[in-house]
Amino acid sequence: MEFGYARVSTPGQTLESQLKQLSAAGCVDIYRDVASGARFDRRSLQALLKALKPGSTLVVTRLDRLARSTVDLLTILKAVTDRGCLFRSISEPWADTRTPAGRLMLTVLGGLAEFERELIRARTMEGRERAQRAGVRMGRKPILSTHQIAEIQGRKAAGESVRFLARSYGVSPSTISRVEFNKSF
Repeated sequence: MEFGYARVSTPGQTLESQLKQLSAAGCVDIYRDVASGARFDRRSLQALLKALKPGSTLVVTRLDRLARSTVDLLTILKAVTDRGCLFRSISEPWADTRTPAGRLMLTVLGGLAEFERELIRARTMEGRERAQRAGVRMGRKPILSTHQIAEIQGRKAAGESVRFLARSYGVSPSTISRVEFNKSF
């Protein structure tokens, strides 16, 4: 069974051309979305992915109707193949997992996307290490100043309750509980 998927970005656009092409391609069930292709949580797309049965084929008119980026496309195609289904694009005959050449092309795309993710990760790590060497502190800014921590330590030692201290400093009791005696926060 062939399932069609049609998408436009805005309500002012029409699905008519896509619906005709998908019907001509033999799609009986056609799922429609009016949403940005950058969003993976499109209602009809999610319903379509759940409706796919092993051996069925997901058909789109063009790849950009399914996904905006290579990574998004591969994520969706992985969900399709994990369900034991096939995929094809009407306008891009090379994107057809029913053929060995189509599976090869999508595997190559997957490898390139993985390579790109690794390059981004490596550049991010290098940038982070360079910033740390330059003295940049990473992570969230401290909620309490050094002066406030010293005050809290003194007030805790005097027997004030954690809840009372939390209210007076506008933080959670767990934040106050993490303040240890004679240590900075």
